[in-house]
Amino acid sequence: MSNISNNWNNVASDNRNDIVFVGRNQAYGAYQIRKEYTKVISIIVGGMVLFSLTIFGIKLILDHKSTDNTLDNVKLDVTQIDLTPPPEKNEPPPPPPPPPPPVVETIKFVPPVIKDDAVEDEPPPPQEKIAETNVGTTTQEGNGDEVAVPTEGTGNGPVEEKAPEIFTVVEQMPEFPGGAGEMMKYIQKNIHYPEIEKEAGITGRCFVKFVVEQDGSISNVEILKGVAGGAGCDKEAVRVIKSMPKWNIGKQNGRPVRVYFNVPISFKLQ
Repeated sequence: MSNISNNWNNVASDNRNDIVFVGRNQAYGAYQIRKEYTKVISIIVGGMVLFSLTIFGIKLILDHKSTDNTLDNVKLDVTQIDLTPPPEKNEPPPPPPPPPPPVVETIKFVPPVIKDDAVEDEPPPPQEKIAETNVGTTTQEGNGDEVAVPTEGTGNGPVEEKAPEIFTVVEQMPEFPGGAGEMMKYIQKNIHYPEIEKEAGITGRCFVKFVVEQDGSISNVEILKGVAGGAGCDKEAVRVIKSMPKWNIGKQNGRPVRVYFNVPISFKLQ
């Protein structure tokens, strides 16, 4: 009895199955299952441990290879940077200043001054001397390097006066009396469609350029772009522009000036 009690208290003993199945059919499946239970549990636990160790080992191997591949693909770019300051550029010295212009021999022009006494500090030069030399604000001697440049008014022929400058845009632009609307009414009223172009059915637009003079009159009338195949239309447009009354003058800095002006004229058959 003592031996049976010891075998029953030992959990790991296989004799516990024999005690349970004493007098029973031990060929029954439950006996075999109980008899193989410890062995099966050991196999299962061992298999799980082995499987876990296998998975862990595979992971370590893959992580190691991934680290090696990452290190192999990394390339260190070692570039030496030259921190030496650039050499100073030897800039050429600035060019010397140009020589002073040659001194032209002149004679000081002394305006006549009426005095009570007849004594003068510096008598004016004779007319013959003035004609031979240049007139300036002081009397000085030339250095012989000057070039004689003819001045206006000293030749035998008449002096040709320069034409005033013609502006394109000024502070106060010239204007047809009454404004642009009145100008277009004037053109429509006075223009005549040329018969040749009218019979040929020629239409189009021409651009007329002209100058409004300082007194408001019209000059220098010309065609910038004419009607294609309509020379008569261009001629009629020039005629109408020339027949215009005087314009309100253009001004620049408060003084009358000559100003260019452009006007488009259309020829349409009704």
